[in-house]
Amino acid sequence: MKVIIVGAGIGGTSAGIALARLGHEVVIYDQMRENKPVGAALSLWSNGVKVLNWLGLADEVAALGGDMADMVYRDGASGEILCDFSLAPVTAQSGQKPYPVARADLQAALMDRFGRERIHLNTKMVAIADDGARVTVTFADGSDDTADLLIGADGARSLTRAYVQPEGAPEVVREYCGYTNFNGLIPVDPAIGRPTAWTTYVADGKRAAVMPVAGDRFYFWFDVPQPAGLPYDRAEGKAPLLAAFAGWAPGVQALLEAIDPVTSLNRVDIWDITPFETWTKGRVAILGDAAHNTAPDIGQGACSALEDAFALGIAFATNTLSVEDTLKRYERVRVERAGDLVLRARRRGHETHAFDADATAAWYASLRGTDGAGIIRGIVGNIAGTPVDLGGRLPGD
Repeated sequence: MKVIIVGAGIGGTSAGIALARLGHEVVIYDQMRENKPVGAALSLWSNGVKVLNWLGLADEVAALGGDMADMVYRDGASGEILCDFSLAPVTAQSGQKPYPVARADLQAALMDRFGRERIHLNTKMVAIADDGARVTVTFADGSDDTADLLIGADGARSLTRAYVQPEGAPEVVREYCGYTNFNGLIPVDPAIGRPTAWTTYVADGKRAAVMPVAGDRFYFWFDVPQPAGLPYDRAEGKAPLLAAFAGWAPGVQALLEAIDPVTSLNRVDIWDITPFETWTKGRVAILGDAAHNTAPDIGQGACSALEDAFALGIAFATNTLSVEDTLKRYERVRVERAGDLVLRARRRGHETHAFDADATAAWYASLRGTDGAGIIRGIVGNIAGTPVDLGGRLPGD
């Protein structure tokens, strides 16, 4: 069977590897000109790492992942440690150590494993046609390709998503989450945070954080609640951060000083999409951000895309009635769980960014002196229910 995947991101390349390992002929198209992922790094919690292990990338992911042994919260103004605890219970309960990874490094590993010769960049899809037996994709340069099925991993502004929606259904639209994220990579600096800890400074609904990734680097990110669409020129560099975090703790000032905006500083307004139920139409299906554009507040965006790839691979390995039937079974496995993660992230973002000032104040108070048990329960709760565990329950559930 021939498969066309549109989108060479985390979800698309993972799905490509899964389907190719089943013996299918898979080709990937993407409009990007080169591997320049949006965002410097990502959180791979145990569910996402397990999918990559299943795809045969266990050694690569372990080498790319940072040694994130602990979690630390600090007061943004004073730098006072609010709590400091081990993440070992996450590993013990899930069966896999989580890893923060540089997104470009993981993307390169996935592209290499799939086979770069089968990835066609700088090729933008503009039309889809399904005659019931084959799917034809037309590209902006006038060329086309035909296959037995199409997987749209074409991101938050997905053309494939619009194609699969039922006639007359409300338009699926992206919704602004209320804050802007700045992120990048810097060398590890103990003045900012312990090299083996995820350290987050919190105050005033804003966050500044670092997580360790391979190569003695920190992935850093800042959240700034503000209206959508504020003008920003890259020539401004880190000026908005210097203004937003003026007077914050010495560790945050050290972080700001370490940022080189020329080499590593991204700025992105954060959006998500209210969950919807239709992911397939005939021989066409969606996955990743096309299906469940998620805010990063629980670190499950990439993991959810990896779960899609796993579920799709299992569906095609075990069902033989028809392409259409198999895609519907994939949809039924994923819609509820992926949608739940979108809503969990939305609720979490509402709490942490002072959109409800009392709720955020209560959250800050709960951090002070905690042993982390409640936070661990939340992290493990996001992992529980993953299709990778095939219905297995975690200890203590």
